[in-house]
Parts: sequence; C-alpha cells; structure tokens
Amino acid sequence: MKCGFPNFSSTYFLTQHILDTVNFYAPRCIDNVFGGYINCILDDGTICDYETKQLVGQARFVFIFSVASMLMPTQEYRKLAEHGISFLQNHQRDRKHGGYYWELKGQSVNNSAKKAYGHAFVLLAAAMASKAGTPSAVSIIDDTFDVLERYFWREKEGLYLDEISADWSEISPYRGQNANMHLCEAMITAYEATGNKRYLERAKRIAESVMFRLIPQSGGLIWEHYHEDWEIDWTYNYGMTKSELRPYGFILGHSIEWSKLLLLIERLDPSNWRGPMAKSLFQYAIRLGLDRKNGGIYFSMAPDGRIIDSDKYYWVMAEALGASALFAVYDRHELYLYNDLFAYSWTHFADQQRGGWYQLLNRFNHRYSNIKSPPPKTDYHPITNCLTALTSFYRL
Repeated sequence: MKCGFPNFSSTYFLTQHILDTVNFYAPRCIDNVFGGYINCILDDGTICDYETKQLVGQARFVFIFSVASMLMPTQEYRKLAEHGISFLQNHQRDRKHGGYYWELKGQSVNNSAKKAYGHAFVLLAAAMASKAGTPSAVSIIDDTFDVLERYFWREKEGLYLDEISADWSEISPYRGQNANMHLCEAMITAYEATGNKRYLERAKRIAESVMFRLIPQSGGLIWEHYHEDWEIDWTYNYGMTKSELRPYGFILGHSIEWSKLLLLIERLDPSNWRGPMAKSLFQYAIRLGLDRKNGGIYFSMAPDGRIIDSDKYYWVMAEALGASALFAVYDRHELYLYNDLFAYSWTHFADQQRGGWYQLLNRFNHRYSNIKSPPPKTDYHPITNCLTALTSFYRL
C-alpha cells in the first residue's frame, strides 16, 4: 500500500469504489421519459444529452448495475438493470430483422446499422445480469449469440465481421480487432454465467485468431484495422487518433486489454502459451507507453514507434489496473505496479468527492472538458477492472 493512499487491493476499498462509481450515475441516469438510460453527464452530475441512446452505453449501464447488485444484493440495483434490459428488448432491438440498432434518439432509430461491437456489449450485459440473478437475461444470451453466429461469425478466419446493414444485406468491407476483443470478453462472461462450453470455446478461438493471425503481421502489438482478407490496413483513418471506435495507430491500451483477456481465459482453461503471450503483450505496451515523467500511459503510437497521441484515457488506465492485478496473482509478485497505476488513477482520474472517473487528460494530466461521461462511457471500464482485481485477489 502506498503511503497516504487507500489500500487499493482490499475487499472493502474495491467494493466501495465500484459502488461509489455506480452511484454517481444512479438514479440520475434513469430516463423516465423515453426509457433506458441517459448517457451524457457533466462532472457535477448535470445532464448534457437527454435523447442519445447508443447501444453500447445502454448495455454498459445494465452491466454496471448488475455488478453492483452482485456486490450489494438489494432490489434497487437489480431493478436498475432490469430497466435497461426492458429498453433494449422493447426499443433497441430490431423486431423485424433481429439484432440491435446502433443508436436511437429517444425511441426513434437514428442509426440502424448492426455492429458486432454493440452486440458484444449486449451479450456481456445479459451475461452479467444473469450472473446477478436476473432471469429475463438468460434468453438474451442465447439469442444474441445466435444473431452473432448467423450474421457476423466467419468460421474460416475465426473472427467476426464488424458492421452490417439493418436488413443484413450489405456487409462493410472494414475488418477490425476491437469488436473481436470485446466479443472475446463477452464470451468469457457468458461461459461464467451459463457453464456452456460453447462460449469458452468461442473466446479461445477468437483469442487464437488474434494472437496467431493478426499480431504476427504487426510485430508484437495489436493493430486495429484490416482489409476484408484480414491483412493489415496501415492507412485506415490515418491520423485520426480520436475516432471513438476506430482510432489510428497502435492503441497501447488494447494490447494491455488483450493481455488481461488471455489471463482470464487461462484462469478457466490452462494452456502453455497464453500466460507468456499475455506477459509479452503487457510488458511491451507498458515499456513503450508509460509516461515516466508525468505518469499514466500514452494513448497511440505510430507504426514507426513515435507516440502520436500522448493523452491519457480513463479506460486505458482502468484496463492496466485489471491486467496488473491478474499478473500479480499469476506471477506471484508483489503489487508494486498495480499500486502505482492505481495511485496515479486515484489522483488524476477518480473523482473522490462526487464519484465516477474523468474521461480524458492531456499529457500533463489536465482535463479538456467538464463532460465526465459522454456516450457510451458509463465507467464500465473502471468497474469491470476493479471487479477483476477483486476476483483475482479473493476469487469470489
């Protein structure tokens, strides 16, 4: 434990920090007009967008309220999760063609595209809600997997497509690792929720495809963007490091996130390669991305090794917490790195007075904006990685 800081690895701290973070959002995020959740909130809790209902944000709220109901099993958090499940099924789901619309305004479809990334979070939310004891979530796991299987999955490559039109007739030529990464995460959680090994096998297959088909093309870190044949597209979104889902460059946080997922699979199904691969990814990303002067981890690196976006993102730090907690247990080492990363995050990202994490800091750890949670943030990343730390240290 670092002097002057909480005990970042204690059950009490991790549980309370999760609940404090969730409680920043509840009940102000509940939309009693359109249903679902309000997904744009300023630092002080003021609402900044009443209408945008992005699929990922709606599903992430179901996820975080389900986590809270597991840690504090009261009806309050479960009802908050069920509120979102109802909206997803009654409004965001495409009743004619199946699957889920990407974005609504109020209850009207604003973007009808079907995206694997969004469906990953529906599956993740349903799986966590099921783990938390919400009966209505169980059928959503099966239904979402079936949609993914029917339209997005490509057996030959062992990976999922990225985007398809609402009626499933037009497939985007873009291929990306980001959606596959979150689908791997969702499959792990679905396996934990159901015990059905098809989900674990799918998580393993995705991970193998990324590690042995994609990473060898880019030299030790994961590249984001690919052509239809899954060969690297080095120029896609060139220079656009701030693209929400398709940023340019080596996104160092994603290599860290993949290291975490490999260790989560390893915990369920030991192998002789996932641990070493996870360690290599993690150490490489930390070595290249750690800001040794100002703290934190840089966001994006060019193919030639230059840092091209030195900003610090909340989710990158959160993923580093989850990964470093798992490595502390996997390697049976002291918690030095975990504690250092948490001390930085606690100092600069966590709003210790009002709850929640700030979204984005510059290189010198100053905020750009007073928008704490734009769509689809919801602080899913800090919450899930604190839960990862909790289950790693104490195996709840």
